[in-house]
Amino acid sequence: MTQDNVELIVERLKAALKAEPASARLQTAMAAGLRPHDSYIEPLIERFTAEPDFYVRDMLTWALIQHDRDRTLERVLPELSSVFPQARAQALHTLSKLGDQRAWSAITVELLHDAEDEVARTAWRTAATLVPEGEAAGLAEALSFEFGRGDLATQRGLSRALAALGDAATPVIERAKRDRRAAVRTHAIATERLIKDPEAGFDVAIAAADRIVALRGAPLVEDVEE
Repeated sequence: MTQDNVELIVERLKAALKAEPASARLQTAMAAGLRPHDSYIEPLIERFTAEPDFYVRDMLTWALIQHDRDRTLERVLPELSSVFPQARAQALHTLSKLGDQRAWSAITVELLHDAEDEVARTAWRTAATLVPEGEAAGLAEALSFEFGRGDLATQRGLSRALAALGDAATPVIERAKRDRRAAVRTHAIATERLIKDPEAGFDVAIAAADRIVALRGAPLVEDVEE
């Protein structure tokens, strides 16, 4: 394939990724993954910022991980510092799917505490996926500052990330159960319950935790068992 042909194909790919309806963009991204070529990596990543459809974004990630892992990793990492929250979140999601621990050092404290809930939530999940042996306790400590943050989906994301860390999360959960803030105590209790009974789901865990904190009405929680 000549350079001129490559450039023409890339321009067609860029145009097709902007097409309406979303189903057409989905098919385009899928085709790029089924027939990977190094030149497709850039336009697929460029679409992170503008793509409005969740399923198309997920297909962009799927297509990228069909490409050369080293090239994809190298190009995705700069997106973590994008000024666009959606690009940061999609880059993190892609890194979680790549599962390459070389990306671990790029999951910064700033990303773990990103002001945008979607970015932070994705950073928590990605960090829990990529954390090297021996680093889990440090990650749990960093995540502990996010107890009580955001809506139910955000709190569920943090609890699942801590659950993925296993025993390393126990000390920070225990400490958060004794926090002076009711929202933090509630979230910590729900996280503990989710770890003990993952089949029950987070909604059940948070409802039970709400009852415990409300009934006790105390600044400290010593025993979370009903």
